[in-house]
Amino acid sequence: MADSLTDPDPGPEANTSGSEPGRTFEWLARFVHPDDDPRSGSDIVDERTVLIEFLRNQRLTFQLKCDGLDADQLARRPVPPSTMSLLGLIRHLAEVERGWFRRTMAGQDAPKLYCSDDDPDGDFDGAVADSEVVAEAWRAWRAEVDFAERFVETSDLGVQGRQRKGNTIVLRELLVHMIEEYARHNGHADLFRERIDGRVGQ
Repeated sequence: MADSLTDPDPGPEANTSGSEPGRTFEWLARFVHPDDDPRSGSDIVDERTVLIEFLRNQRLTFQLKCDGLDADQLARRPVPPSTMSLLGLIRHLAEVERGWFRRTMAGQDAPKLYCSDDDPDGDFDGAVADSEVVAEAWRAWRAEVDFAERFVETSDLGVQGRQRKGNTIVLRELLVHMIEEYARHNGHADLFRERIDGRVGQ
């Protein structure tokens, strides 16, 4: 997965101040031109390819929603009283990837990155406007996605993982769940991004 995605000049409509942004639908206000979109479909319709490609595209969509923003914008909480932010979502999704693929599926002893019993919302609470915090969050997310992709590549869809309470889940079910997880948070990210600078995208 690429570390950064093309972010064209947002044009004069972009809003970089704290004022209320306007909605912009022109091509310059979108994240990428369709010809440059890193997401892809597939002519292969077997179950494995469909699940992998849908999850890959959801991950890329999330990355697109965050692309081109500075630390202050990523840490902004646009819909109070919610503490959610794009930076918080990066950290949250790193935790989700880590929990499901390292702990549940691979059986690793992988402690949580940001959350604890004392601070169960540490992924969002600790999402502060600091460039080092942003860089670390992206490193963590990419590391967890890389692990997940390698695990899926070498595993049968029927392989089972054991959850903390003893329940089992098979990989194909987990992939569907992860698509759902990203789709839900991409909906949040759509609204957050529009509130931050008025930009909308695919």
